[in-house]
Amino acid sequence: MPEKLHPNVEKVAAVLAEHGVTGEIVVFSEATPTAATAAAQLGCEVGAIANSLIFDADGEPLLVLTSGAHRVDTGLIATTVGASAVRRATPEFVRAATGQAIGGVAPVGHPAPVRTLVDTWLSRHDVVWAAAGHPHTVFPTSYEELIRITGGTPVEVER
Repeated sequence: MPEKLHPNVEKVAAVLAEHGVTGEIVVFSEATPTAATAAAQLGCEVGAIANSLIFDADGEPLLVLTSGAHRVDTGLIATTVGASAVRRATPEFVRAATGQAIGGVAPVGHPAPVRTLVDTWLSRHDVVWAAAGHPHTVFPTSYEELIRITGGTPVEVER
C-alpha cells in the first residue's frame, strides 16, 4: 500500500469511516477501470463489482451503481426517475459532479450529494466491491450498506 493515498481516496475513506464502513480500501498496482479487470484482480464474479456510472439526466447528475454483469437501460432509468432523457455523461460532467475521474468514481465522497440508484441485482452477492475514488482502488461493502451510505434507491437497471 502506498504511503500516501490520492486525495480523492483519502476523502472517500473519511466518508466511509463517518458512515461506519469497516471494509478496508484495496489499492492495486495497476488501474482497474472496468468491472472485468477489477473482478480479475479480486478473484470474484464480475457481477459482484458495483460499477459507479454517472449519467446526465436532463442536465442533473445521476449515479447508477450497477452490477458489473449488467448494462444500464437508459430508457428504463429515465422512466424510473421521471427524466425526459438519460445519457452517459462526458468525462468533464463526471468530474464536475463527483470530483473523480471515470474508472474510479466512488459511491460517496462527492462535492455535493448525487441522486443515486442501486441495482437490485447486487443483493445477490454477500460482498460487493466499489471504486474508492481512483482507478487503482476499491473497497468491500454490501448491497444494504451501499443503499445506506448513498441514500440510494433500489431499482432494476435493465429489462
